[in-house]
Amino acid sequence: MAEYPGVPRVGVLAIVWRGGRVLLVQRRNPPDAGLWGFPGGKQDLGETVTEAAERELFEETAVAAAATEPLTVLDAITRDSDGGVRFHYTLIAVLARWRAGDGTVGSDAQDLRWVTPAEAALLPRSRAVDRLIALSQERLGLTR
Repeated sequence: MAEYPGVPRVGVLAIVWRGGRVLLVQRRNPPDAGLWGFPGGKQDLGETVTEAAERELFEETAVAAAATEPLTVLDAITRDSDGGVRFHYTLIAVLARWRAGDGTVGSDAQDLRWVTPAEAALLPRSRAVDRLIALSQERLGLTR
């Protein structure tokens, strides 16, 4: 991903649940290398948010899903030690309905897992993962 961009980049995150488990990937690249988060990536010119979420999910994990709706928008800004903006993404978290595939690791990930919220809490994760799990559970009626 581009370091020290001139403008924010738009990215998507695909949030996919299957049987009480949500799909997480361990990031291979900065800014969150080594941390667990949702599959996703940048939105391409001429591509809708839902198209981008479906494409990025499939490219990164080989999981097919139908993106249904945006869940929330996040700002992901990483600064260097001098305060310069090293990375700046506006991330659109998109709910997606699982269709097929258990998942295989693509080039942007080190690992992937279908996890329960309790299992996710034990992983080193990107800062918004817990919030997105809770929001998606609430939206999908998965909370007790």
